[in-house]
Amino acid sequence: MKLREPMPELTGAVEWLNGEVTREDLIGDKPTLIHFWSVSCYLCKEAMPQVNQFRDQYKDKLNVMAVHMPRSEEDLELEQIKQVAADHGITQPIFVDSEHKLTEAFENQYVPAYYVFDREGKLRHFQAGGSGMKMLEKRVNRVLDELE
Repeated sequence: MKLREPMPELTGAVEWLNGEVTREDLIGDKPTLIHFWSVSCYLCKEAMPQVNQFRDQYKDKLNVMAVHMPRSEEDLELEQIKQVAADHGITQPIFVDSEHKLTEAFENQYVPAYYVFDREGKLRHFQAGGSGMKMLEKRVNRVLDELE
């Protein structure tokens, strides 16, 4: 995805965990952070406490949604996804993307990967990899500041 492109429709999940959201639910009132992760991704698990802290800190100002992007056959096991999500405190809605439908819509190749959309649903920031949570926070704050 390129900057300023609109958020894709959130279709193609084999299952939703922690509730389901639509693109329309996420656009209009506040910006959105969508993060891609995988049960086999060590960096994802390492970054999850920061993502959760972020989610809780900005819960009134930011929508947060997770996308589980499998990297291998082992990553398709739904019970394992549920267990890892529970173990790592992922309480935001999780789009289980076992058929890579949303992954393809986002043209995403990485886990972890973070997409920040403004409240109109336009992509404002993308980053991949386990580091750089400070940069992510700066970008989210920049989008949030536009609201005031």
